[in-house]
Amino acid sequence: MLILLPPSEAKTPAGNRRRPVDLASLSFPELTSARERVASALIEASRRDDALQILQVGASLEPVVRTNIDLWELPAAPAAQVYSGVLYDALDLASLDGPARSRATRWLLVISALWGAVRITDRIPAYRVSMGNELPGIGPLATFWKQHLRAALDPLGHQGVVVDCRSAAYQKAWSPPVPQRTVHISVTDAATGATVSHMAKHTRGLVARHLLTRSGKAPTSPQRIAEAVAERFDVTLAEPPRASAPWTLTVLH
Repeated sequence: MLILLPPSEAKTPAGNRRRPVDLASLSFPELTSARERVASALIEASRRDDALQILQVGASLEPVVRTNIDLWELPAAPAAQVYSGVLYDALDLASLDGPARSRATRWLLVISALWGAVRITDRIPAYRVSMGNELPGIGPLATFWKQHLRAALDPLGHQGVVVDCRSAAYQKAWSPPVPQRTVHISVTDAATGATVSHMAKHTRGLVARHLLTRSGKAPTSPQRIAEAVAERFDVTLAEPPRASAPWTLTVLH
């Protein structure tokens, strides 16, 4: 099983005594050249007077944006510690026991605007850039990564069921190659029936945590994913509207 996560907008900087990122040690080394290109473009963009406009953030985040300039020197920590925010608070990786932690190491995959894709054990620095951004010399990041992630990630997508907890912007960067075995997690307000956005991150984090911590064999089909998630949540599984689309598992919040 593969559980796809977005990164968090909020990130926790690593301690000052940590070593900087080592690209050669990251998962999917075939992405090294693409990572270098994006990182270099981000560093240059973060030096510019219009850096905040490029990265589409407000003035309060200028200090965070400027830290991108020192990306190669910043201390790095495991992605499980760097990514924070609503989804990761609900996922609460630090509290997982041994078996669940082992599953998280094998099953979780974070699609990143800067690194392309990382495992939670990969050591990265805190940074600020989103998949919806366009960088000078690179263009839209989702389009850029779509050119590179297919070769790196498609073999994983062929190995079993894929649970997609990403937002739309990050889905554009890579589509699992077997939509018939892919389940997108949608979250709906139980009272109104409306799709929710901010709290969807929290619910998706809880869904991912449940899949990691439950006993029994890993689900092997969309139907089995629905049964597993239904152990804790009210859910509805919808068939794909077309052959190229994934299944949708709607979770009531």
